[in-house]
Amino acid sequence: MVIAGLVFAALAAVLHVYIFVMESLTWTSPRTRATFGTSEDEALATKELAFNQGFYNLFLAIVTVVGIAGISLGHCAVGAALVFAGAGSMLAAAVVLLTSSPDKARAAITQGIFPLIAVVLLAIGLL
Repeated sequence: MVIAGLVFAALAAVLHVYIFVMESLTWTSPRTRATFGTSEDEALATKELAFNQGFYNLFLAIVTVVGIAGISLGHCAVGAALVFAGAGSMLAAAVVLLTSSPDKARAAITQGIFPLIAVVLLAIGLL
């Protein structure tokens, strides 16, 4: 179960790196605007906010990957704490998105499903 949890944590990290790219690097591109449902004017007006938010997603991915590495190197307690912090924060952010913007349920589920599975499997595996 631990390995399965780490695989889903890694998938969550990869997804959040992709979200970082969209929010911080390609926010005003037509493809990213279509993904987030924003107009060109909205994207230009929110570019700085999205840039900052993208880095939050990158940092969550980094914490999660460092945790995965820690567990892989035999530092189970520290690694698990980092995976729970990173993936748990990803999951919490998805819950916030779902509850604050129900119209973005699809995005919230996409953002939160890998971290949810990772947290559950890792918790079961460590019991």
